[in-house]
Amino acid sequence: MLEVKNLSFNYSKKNLFDDLSLEVQPGLYGLLGKNGAGKSTLLKLMSGELFPQSGSCLTMGVEALKRTPEMLSEIYYLPEEFELPSMTGNRYVESYSPFYPKFSMDFFRNCAEEFEIYPGDKLNSMSYGQRKKFMISFGLATWSSILLLDEPTNGLDIPSKSQFRRLAAAGASDERIILVSTHQVRDMENLIDPIIIVEEGKIIFNRSMEEISECISFQVSDIEPVGDDVVYYEKILGGFLTAYGKKDMNSRAVDLEFLFNMVVAKGKSVNGLFNGGVK
Repeated sequence: MLEVKNLSFNYSKKNLFDDLSLEVQPGLYGLLGKNGAGKSTLLKLMSGELFPQSGSCLTMGVEALKRTPEMLSEIYYLPEEFELPSMTGNRYVESYSPFYPKFSMDFFRNCAEEFEIYPGDKLNSMSYGQRKKFMISFGLATWSSILLLDEPTNGLDIPSKSQFRRLAAAGASDERIILVSTHQVRDMENLIDPIIIVEEGKIIFNRSMEEISECISFQVSDIEPVGDDVVYYEKILGGFLTAYGKKDMNSRAVDLEFLFNMVVAKGKSVNGLFNGGVK
């Protein structure tokens, strides 16, 4: 489990997080937010690469900042930008997989084959997209209890993004946390659940798809919607995409980009739906 307790953190004089708390249980989570919202910083705090000014980040019950060998063997963090040594992919796996007791060579090979990358090649001769796919494959294959991925689809072409979604789903389990940070919500459709949204250093939304479907319905209409149960709407090609504060068996599937825009614009009203009605 990941647990953030009353965390405060700032860069120089800029206060980014103030008394932030969050619990993350096993699941394939989406951490959504605009650029600069604090997503990457939160992942670094969870992995112990940054230290909070106050409060704590507990990773598997251990203070992340201690970065004990036992904790590090159960967490894998892939930042958006990274450096790789001048060696082949196979040598990298040979050198670094022993740090992860549950590493699966078979799963790594399956990922590499799906991504169409060749671990026998030198890492520094690969394109950025190929290196990203190699590191995603390695991270999934660690079978670490916690996998933190920061903007994993950046640098991937359209087919590779589809491959990533399939592999991430295959790498999920009831005992594993996969936390995917992204601002490219379209890339995560039909993958992430629950959804966590960060805005200006605060967690403004943290709900599962089941909770959302129980309280909100999504419909398209030809005319501009009106009524007390209208939470939010956007003009789209062919009409208006609208969120209503009620359950409807005929609701459309959740559009993540629309959901994100709605929460950022109408956060209090949206969260109020989960406490008994439109606020």
